[in-house]
Amino acid sequence: MNFAMMLLLACLIDLAVGWPDGLYRRIGHPVTWLGRAIGWLEQRWNRGTPVVRLGFGALTVALLVGGVALLGAVLQALLPQGWLGLGLGAVLAWPLVALRSMQEHVRAVEVPLAGGDLPAARHAVSMIVGRDVSQADEAAISRAALESLAENSADGIVAPVFWGVVAGLPGIMAYKAINTLDSMIGHRNDRYEAFGKVAARLDDVANLVPARLTGLIFALVGGRPVQALRVMWRDARAHRSPNAGWPEAAMAASLGLRLSGPRRYGDTVTSEPWLNAAGADATPASLTRGLVLYRRMLGLMLAALVITGGIAYA
Repeated sequence: MNFAMMLLLACLIDLAVGWPDGLYRRIGHPVTWLGRAIGWLEQRWNRGTPVVRLGFGALTVALLVGGVALLGAVLQALLPQGWLGLGLGAVLAWPLVALRSMQEHVRAVEVPLAGGDLPAARHAVSMIVGRDVSQADEAAISRAALESLAENSADGIVAPVFWGVVAGLPGIMAYKAINTLDSMIGHRNDRYEAFGKVAARLDDVANLVPARLTGLIFALVGGRPVQALRVMWRDARAHRSPNAGWPEAAMAASLGLRLSGPRRYGDTVTSEPWLNAAGADATPASLTRGLVLYRRMLGLMLAALVITGGIAYA
C-alpha cells in the first residue's frame, strides 16, 4: 500500500471536517480510548517501590504499544487492494492526525487575546499548556500558545504522519499510543517518575526525527531560513526537552521572537533559557503570524506527501 498517499488523504479529511463534535459525543476519540486504558492500568499498577513501579510502567507501555501496533497490522492486512483500501486506510488514520484542531486551539486563544479579554485567553491557553497561566499577561499568553503550536506541530502532526509513512497503520497507531502514554504518565514528579520513565524515554526516541524535521520545515517556510537554521542549531539543545526545542527555536527565529524562558508550574518558577533571546516579546499579533507559519508548514508537508506518494506509484 502507498502509505504516503494514505496519510495525504487522512490529512485532507482532517482539514475538511476535523473530528466532529457529534461524532465525539457518540463514540469519543481513539486518544480518549487510549487514555481510559492507560488510566485503568495506572490506577492498579502504579504502586510499590520505585523498582516495582518502573517494571509495571514498562509492562504498561509494552502492552498498550504492542497491542495497538498489532491491531494496526491486522486492520492493514484486512484492507482490500487499490483505491478502496487506500481510502479505508485513510479513514482509519484520520483520527490520529490533528491538523485542524491545532489551529482551532490556537485561534481560541488568539481571538479573545486580540480583543483584550485576558481571562478568556488565559482559560483557552490553559487547555493546551501545562504551566500556570492564571496571572499571565499578553506576552506570556502569546508565548505559551506559540510554544504549544510549535511543539504540537511536531508531536501531533509531523510525527504521526512520519510514522504512518514509515510503517502504515501499525506505525501511526503505535506512535499515538506512545505519545498519549507520555502525556499522561511521562511526568517527573513523585507519582510518575518511576512508573512513567519508560514511556517518557520511548516518546523521546519516537520524536527524535520528527521534531528536527518540523524545525527544518518551519525554518524553510519562515522567510529567513539561514537565520532560523542557525538559531535552531544554537538554541534547541538548551531546552529542557530533547525534542521540543527544535520546532520552538525555529518558530522563534522565523517570527523574530523570543520563546521559552521562565515559566510557572504550580508554586515553582523555572529558569528556562530563552530561545532566540535577542527576539522581541510575543504579542497577540504574533499568534496570527504564527498561524500563517503553521499553514505554510502544513502546505510543505502535504506537498512532500504528494511527491513521496507519486514516487511510490512510479
